[in-house]
Amino acid sequence: MTFETVPLTHCIADPATHAITMANLGADKQPFGSLSAFAGSVDPKRVAFAVNGGMYGDDLKPIGYFVKNGERLGELNRATGEGNFYMKPNGVFFGTGKTWRVLGSNTFFETVGDRPDFGTQSGPLLLIDGKLHPEIQDDGPSKAIRNGVGVDASGKAHFVISDAPVSFGQLARFFRDELKVATALYLDGQVSSLWDPASGRQDKGRVGPIIVVTKREKAAAE
Repeated sequence: MTFETVPLTHCIADPATHAITMANLGADKQPFGSLSAFAGSVDPKRVAFAVNGGMYGDDLKPIGYFVKNGERLGELNRATGEGNFYMKPNGVFFGTGKTWRVLGSNTFFETVGDRPDFGTQSGPLLLIDGKLHPEIQDDGPSKAIRNGVGVDASGKAHFVISDAPVSFGQLARFFRDELKVATALYLDGQVSSLWDPASGRQDKGRVGPIIVVTKREKAAAE
């Protein structure tokens, strides 16, 4: 798709036909570090697509909340610091079964009692209840290859990655105006990467946490 002259790739995960999980460490207990390394560890026929999925430290491990298959491997991070992750409010993309959500980290802390099947923390939130994050300009000077995720009113998750440099404001407005998503979470910039087995696209770059969208068994059989 193209939005305000910026080419974007838009991937939809439908809970009726897809499942979502997280990945970070391989069988050797070391971070995959790239989508190509992760791709070599799974059956590509089961994967709809995968994207970089959350902020990480120098060791490529999550610096915030991270849950894989119901196991919490990273604590919710509500600390203050520098960089995009710490532009409050940041947020969590998470879900259990066929219910997926994006919430601000404080709201998540205050309202979510049960541990989800999957979860990843990133920041900042691009959209908060239909409004741009207070620190995001409509079209600021900082432009980069960026990606984010939001969940619409029907429960579908929308993953967007720019194919040319985009501002935070442009990416936020695309979620709001074109995808009708009320709350969207920034995943990263510069290292934003997508693996789409069907098209053969496999972006290079250094990644930490990975969001993996797989085909549900019934859908895969069909």
